[in-house]
Amino acid sequence: MSGYTIVRAYPHDSRAFTQGIEYRDGVLYEGTGLNGQSTLRKVELATGKVLQQTPLPPEHFGEGITTWGETILQLTWQSQIGFVYERSTFKPLRTFKYTGEGWGLTHSADALIMSDGSASLRFLDPKTLAETRRLLVTDAGIVIRDLNELEWVDGEIYANVWQTNFIARIAPATGRVLGWIDLTGLLSREDQQQGTDVLNGIAYDTAGRRLFVTGKLWPKVFQIQVVPKKTP
Repeated sequence: MSGYTIVRAYPHDSRAFTQGIEYRDGVLYEGTGLNGQSTLRKVELATGKVLQQTPLPPEHFGEGITTWGETILQLTWQSQIGFVYERSTFKPLRTFKYTGEGWGLTHSADALIMSDGSASLRFLDPKTLAETRRLLVTDAGIVIRDLNELEWVDGEIYANVWQTNFIARIAPATGRVLGWIDLTGLLSREDQQQGTDVLNGIAYDTAGRRLFVTGKLWPKVFQIQVVPKKTP
């Protein structure tokens, strides 16, 4: 089990029901949820300012996002439909379908990786968006359910477990949990009093080796460093 140290805290829109974040080319891309409030956003990390956004149709509850090339993909919770946008303009390019629910989304070098709230991760072909395989996530033989927001970090899949303060580090070849990161206490009691919801946002700056986390309706995005957890 690992813990964390806070390297820096950045402002975040506390009205954003964050479903997924991704760092790319110096900015954060963010997908937010709730029917009638779901958006795709481009956010200035240092200030939390929303630089660009587009709403989803009100009947859709937005979920996880990821970039692929010059596009951004966004899932929806129960509509069984995903959206593909042009990254520079947020112009809608196409939609794609999937069965079941959409939760988190990330990508490796050659695949999109999607969670659906179960213990399985789905791998999608980036060109056809068709499912190619599923990966069952386990820890010492125990099935790990409620996998939510995802991020690809140095060859591993990071997944936060819904309604917990834990991020699982998952081996993409086997589904085995390699370790856990405990983010308990990350958001101060003072910040929690502003009506915050659960941890739900992981982004990684590959070039700068910076890890960012946030949550639904959180007033801050935290840059953290993963460290061995202190024991009493």
